[in-house]
Parts: sequence; structure tokens; C-alpha cells
Amino acid sequence: MQLIDTHIHLNFSTFEADLESVRSRWQEVGVVQLVHSCVHPGEFTEIRTLADRFPELFFAVGLHPLDTERWTPAMLQEIQDFAQSDPRVVAIGELGLDFYKAQDQALQQDICAQQLRLAVALDKPVIIHCRDAAAPMAQLLTQIQDEVGLPVRGVMHCWSGSPEETQWFLDRGLYISFSGIVTFKNAKQVKASAQLVPDDRLLIETDCPFLAPMPYRGKRNEPSYVYHVATTLAQLRNTTLDAIAHQTTTNARQLFKLPIPALKGDEFLSV
Repeated sequence: MQLIDTHIHLNFSTFEADLESVRSRWQEVGVVQLVHSCVHPGEFTEIRTLADRFPELFFAVGLHPLDTERWTPAMLQEIQDFAQSDPRVVAIGELGLDFYKAQDQALQQDICAQQLRLAVALDKPVIIHCRDAAAPMAQLLTQIQDEVGLPVRGVMHCWSGSPEETQWFLDRGLYISFSGIVTFKNAKQVKASAQLVPDDRLLIETDCPFLAPMPYRGKRNEPSYVYHVATTLAQLRNTTLDAIAHQTTTNARQLFKLPIPALKGDEFLSV
């Protein structure tokens, strides 16, 4: 069985002391590839260094909607240069809208739109963070598609929206990725959305070190725990863990254009 964790943050200090052990655990449960997200372009060098260390790691570059104070007129070119500098950059992001606390909604939308246009121009998918902003996010995606004449490819990451909102993004061709939230007892809306997503649009993630699934809720999250997300999805969708693993792995490779890894000892080789 192979699993792909499509959203991680291993560059955070919480992993400094035991990252090799964390890797051993993700290998033990069958995680063969991972996509490392980026909060701001300043992280790019350290994320790339992690990818040099772990060949199964691929990554993104972009600006998170809660980091708009970092935005400069030169940053879009910086993101483009980074994205084109390394073939392991498989996405732009994470980008998006977060209206939960932030008051800079217009600025968020402008910065998000600029990154969406860049992703389409580079033919790369986007990793979308969306909190309390489903309607404006759906409208923005439609606006960009109408403007550039091409659909925005990508994934709604760590999805927690309603089934109705889920359908909005499915209708726009996006993938939907579920995190440890789907394992929470009272996450009824998320569970309903997880039952709605077609097989060929389903992805899994941890968003580690945040949002550890049951039975680890409240502790540091790590990539090996994506196994619990997959297990819960199998139960919700009345299928097997192997089926969820196969489908989500296939989907991740299709969206992010990941190579199929060949195992040789502890090394991961592209074939």
C-alpha cells in the first residue's frame, strides 16, 4: 500500500529534534511521496534543503493569505523565479483567502488573483487555503478562468466546507483534500463533504504539524498520521483502506505530475 501526504510543513521548529524518526514512521505506514507547502517565499531555501535530504519530498512556493504583510511588488516575480528554478516545485501555494480573523479582504483577493494567474501561466496547480471565504474564493476562481481562458488546476486543501461549498469547487474542476479534521467526532459537515467527493477528485493530507487526527488530537501532527485520515475516509465511503490509498495516490500523482517512485533500499528513484 502506498500513500501520499499532499500537504505538510516539516520546516517548522517542532520537527528539528527528531526528523529522521518522523521519516522512518512515514515510511513504515507506506507514505512514499509528500508535497511540502510554503507559507511565504522566504521558506523556499530551507524547504529545498529538506527535499535534497529526502528524495520523496516535492514542494510548492507561494504566499499564504495570512501573510499579506510580507507582500511586495517584486514578490510575484520571486515566486515565478523559484517555481522555475527546480523541477521539484510542483505547485504554487499555499495561497487563498482567510476571512476568519483578517480584515484585509481586498488585499488578500488581489494577491491571490496574481498568484492564480501565475500558476495558470506556468501550468502548475495551486494549493488553496480557504477559511470562511468559500463564496468569494469560488467567484475569484471563476473570474480568473474567464479572464485567462483556462481553468485553474488545483486542490482545496485541509477542506472543512459544507457539501454545498464542496460542490462549488468540484464544479470548477478542483480536487478536495481532507486532513485530520475528518476524523473528529463532531466534524459532521466535513464527513458529509467527504462522502460527496468523486473518487477521482479525492486527496489526503496531514497539514502537519497542525490538526493531528484521532487518536492523536492535540499533539504534534506528522506525515505518518495520514494513515488515519485514509482509514476514516474508507469507513465514511464504505470502501477499503487499500482502495482509498490507491485512488488518492493516483490522484496526487495526476494533479502534481509526480513521478512514480521505484524503491531501492531506502532510496527513492524516479522512473
